[in-house]
Amino acid sequence: MSNRIHILNTTIDNFSMKETLEIIDKRIASQQNLHHVVVNAGKIVAMQDDRQLMQSVNEADLINADGQAVVWASKVLGNPLKERVAGIDLMSNLVEMAHNKGYKIFFLGAKQDVLKKVVQNYSQQYSNNIIAGYRNGYFSKEDEKDIAQQIADSGAQILFVAISSPTKENFLYNHKQILAKVNFVMGVGGSFDVVSGLVKRAPKWMQNTGLEWLYRLLQEPQRMWKRYLLGNTKFVLLVIKEWLKK
Repeated sequence: MSNRIHILNTTIDNFSMKETLEIIDKRIASQQNLHHVVVNAGKIVAMQDDRQLMQSVNEADLINADGQAVVWASKVLGNPLKERVAGIDLMSNLVEMAHNKGYKIFFLGAKQDVLKKVVQNYSQQYSNNIIAGYRNGYFSKEDEKDIAQQIADSGAQILFVAISSPTKENFLYNHKQILAKVNFVMGVGGSFDVVSGLVKRAPKWMQNTGLEWLYRLLQEPQRMWKRYLLGNTKFVLLVIKEWLKK
């Protein structure tokens, strides 16, 4: 994949949302396989100490910057990205594409009630013809191979995996041979929670100013404070350290 930049030991593709969707559509239409991943500040921090996660991310076919902080860092470090390509927005666009072009989707992850609500909402918004299958995100390491095979046999062209990092990245990386039948695979983090209505998304102005993390923190302070406050501080320090090397 051309047009890549490298910051903080992380490879990122410098594509807009429109360009990303065009690449994915071409791969699906030509029945090729594309392994996609997004990176945000927290994931880049985690990658510095997790070699397996770093490998799982950097060896993906298409890597987008999900977090506005990553776009900011790219500018500070002299490799400016065109724009943020938020995972949840990309997922929403791809569901619409699936409906328009007759693609089928497998949904993997989240709790069973949340997952069922996601499938129900998308079926009502579009059609249940887009649903190839679904399974919740609670399973053992020993079950992973069978689940990957179930997904491969479902006839899905698209796979969304809503499981926390680094589990989802490693699942997709470790079973990429089995999942090669699926044209496009993507980790979507907590997106199912938003689509189901369990979690509200930040207003547009907070998304555009890089404050979406703060909105999430205010909704779930006990669960999110460590991830965002400590993680974001570590990320800023990483950027400063890298900038001082220049």
